[in-house]
Amino acid sequence: MSRILTATACMLAALVAAPASATEEDFNVWGGQFIFVDLDDDGDWYVRGEAQERFTNDADRLGQLLLRSFIGYRISDKVNFGGGYAYILTDPVGPVEVNEHRIYQELNVTLFSAENGVKITSRNRLEQRFFEESSATGWRYRNLIQLTAPISDKNNIVFYTEPFIGLNGVAFNREGVANWRNFAGVTVPVAKGVTFTPGYLNQRVFRDGEDRIDHIANVGITARF
Repeated sequence: MSRILTATACMLAALVAAPASATEEDFNVWGGQFIFVDLDDDGDWYVRGEAQERFTNDADRLGQLLLRSFIGYRISDKVNFGGGYAYILTDPVGPVEVNEHRIYQELNVTLFSAENGVKITSRNRLEQRFFEESSATGWRYRNLIQLTAPISDKNNIVFYTEPFIGLNGVAFNREGVANWRNFAGVTVPVAKGVTFTPGYLNQRVFRDGEDRIDHIANVGITARF
């Protein structure tokens, strides 16, 4: 397990530290609330709902609000898939406010699972992005690879990395790698079925001019029923 943790930490550190010729930097605070509810006794069908609030510009203002829904089906304890809808309001300083409606499909796979609790998972998400401020449709693929490993009887350490890859270049949807997120945190159970996950999220936004790096205090609360 130590080798896996060391390798993953080194990978994330390299991605976070990867230099650009010039970058703009910002401090953010992101909050997220996630709920999972089984729809049948077997737990095959489930729904997921989430809300995320992203305070940008040195955490001085609400720069983005995301509301997302999902319905999924578990083929097995290692594979599930489904789809959903998301609404995203982006309100940056200066540029125009953007209202996005997003349809997406998702495949989640457990790549590795050990008896000691170490697990590696993959979330594959294909998005179709529709913007009220544009007639174009953006297509984007995201692949999140996550490692969780126990560090005590109750707590896990969590690492993940996720590139955002635009499949076409249209307004508000950059073609190629548009941004890349890397996260390190720890899970803290606070009640039955409820977990609190604070951590550090690094996001690099690739742009035609100088890139932007966001240093993010990320706090998530997940409830499962």
